[in-house]
Amino acid sequence: MSDIYQFEAKTLDGSETKFNQYKNDVLLIVNTASECGFTSQYAGLEELHKKYASRGLKILGFPCNQFGGQEPGDAEHIANFCQKNYGVDFQMFEKIDVNGKNAHPLYKYLTEAAPGVLGSKAIKWNFTKFLVDRQGKIVDRYASTVKPEDLASAIEKLL
Repeated sequence: MSDIYQFEAKTLDGSETKFNQYKNDVLLIVNTASECGFTSQYAGLEELHKKYASRGLKILGFPCNQFGGQEPGDAEHIANFCQKNYGVDFQMFEKIDVNGKNAHPLYKYLTEAAPGVLGSKAIKWNFTKFLVDRQGKIVDRYASTVKPEDLASAIEKLL
């Protein structure tokens, strides 16, 4: 795949979403989990969504159960959890793998294009974030420990 716009993924309701609809948007792509120590980051992600969506920021959440089994629920459970506990209104996708041979093609691309610390391609934990500019280029990769609100200045530069 030559750029991020070649991918597609299913949303929590099972609808197919083609990423070419995100051309000219800034993207923040995050692997999420409902039972993780970083789950409270949903609140910060939703705040970024509320603050910047009108200027072209799209937050894309990808639930993943590969880290300590911290996303055990099905799509309906995930959607209800995110809405009830954090008022999540940004786009959430079906649960996927982000590492290994069954990793979603999007995550294979992201980890190859933006390796982590010491060149590691694997996602280390839930809530790893990828910031993508309006041309579909990955600007940076952020560890789970980086809070969403700490990305505001980087996002504003791209908007």
